[in-house]
Parts: sequence; structure tokens; C-alpha cells
Amino acid sequence: MQAPLRAPLEQLEETVLLQPTHFIESAAPEVVRFARETVGDARSDVERGVMLYYAVRDEIRYDPYRILLSEECFRATTVLRERAAFCIPKAVLLAAAARAVGIPSALGFADVKNHLTTAKLREAMGSYLFIYHGYTVLKLAGRWVKATPAFNLSLCERFGVRPLDFDGRSDALLHPFDAQDRRHMEYVNERGVYADFPLQEIATAFRSTYARYFENELRSGSTFEDESPLRS
Repeated sequence: MQAPLRAPLEQLEETVLLQPTHFIESAAPEVVRFARETVGDARSDVERGVMLYYAVRDEIRYDPYRILLSEECFRATTVLRERAAFCIPKAVLLAAAARAVGIPSALGFADVKNHLTTAKLREAMGSYLFIYHGYTVLKLAGRWVKATPAFNLSLCERFGVRPLDFDGRSDALLHPFDAQDRRHMEYVNERGVYADFPLQEIATAFRSTYARYFENELRSGSTFEDESPLRS
């Protein structure tokens, strides 16, 4: 019987959440090397999980314009090679690196309202509601915790956004307020937890919700040079 792709964590077998998948490529040599070099001789799963979180958060540049609804965009090896991605591929890489060092992991998704979305991206997306924001769920010290490795430290410092820290014991979710105490991220709907990345489900939802944006999917060359990607 095939394991379910989406289910409550207690219904997902831990052995399944340690296995490589088409997207969560925890057995790929480059992912294994990245994970092992990151954790070094760290002994506890909490310490390893925290080290992997910061490596993915800060070594992979956040880029919300790098959204291509293709398989390659969401594979862990692609994220490592390109060193830039939006929230979902970064969460996939963290899940893959965690499994590579024996930490069970899954992908979680939620709809969020970004109250500081730039006019540029709001115009492109037609909304400040961002569906299927991605994060990673890790089993550390016997309990499941959420980790959101989206915004790298250098961008946070550049644009005055508080970096999201992770201690391996408490959930690390997007900040509700920015450094100036303005309303920032608001979680409005949980989409569930998945053993692998649900490409077809998310591609269908994105194309329906953001039809204007995906009229032309050749946007990988877009960059943020004059505005904050952390508000998009």
C-alpha cells in the first residue's frame, strides 16, 4: 500500500519521512555532502537541525521572483546548484538535508497575508495573499517543530526585517510584525503536511490564483535591485 502524500504527522510513517523522493533528494551526493559538511561532528539531532536551518536560510538567497512551475525548480539539487529560491524550494532543501543526516522531515504549507507586500509584486500577483507558503517540519528531540528558512540574514539586515531564528525546540514561523512594529505576516489557512512536494496540486492552485503572474513563466531573470524581496 502506497504511503499517503498528505496526512497528519501521526499518520505518516517515520520511515517514509527519512526516505529520498523525487524532490526531497536526500540521497543525492551533493545534498549528502552539504548536510554532512554543515553538521560536522554535532551529536544531537537538535544541534544538527539548527545548523542545517541556518545553512539553508543564509546560504540560499531568497528570491520570490524565481517561481517556475517545473519539476527542476523544486528539486533540492537545483536549489543547491542555483543558490537562490523562494520559500518552497528552500523548505524542500532543508527537508532533504535533514533526511540525509537521519532527521525525519516533512513539508508544511499555509496561506499567508503579507501586509508589507511591495506594489511591484502585488501588481504581478494581483493579491497580497500568498497561498502554499512553504516551511519544513522536523522531528527533533522526539517532537515535531516547524522551521521556515525563507529569508536570508543579509537581506534581513539590508531591509530592516527581523531575522527568523530557530532553536530546534520551538516553531520558527514568519514574524507577524517587522522591525518597525508594522503588521507583516499573517497566517490565515493551514494546507497540511506532506511527505513529498505536491507539484501538480500547487501548480494548479498557483495558475488559478495568480493567472496574471503565470501568463509568462519566463521570470527567472527578475531580481530585486531597488526594493525589498522580504516584503513580497
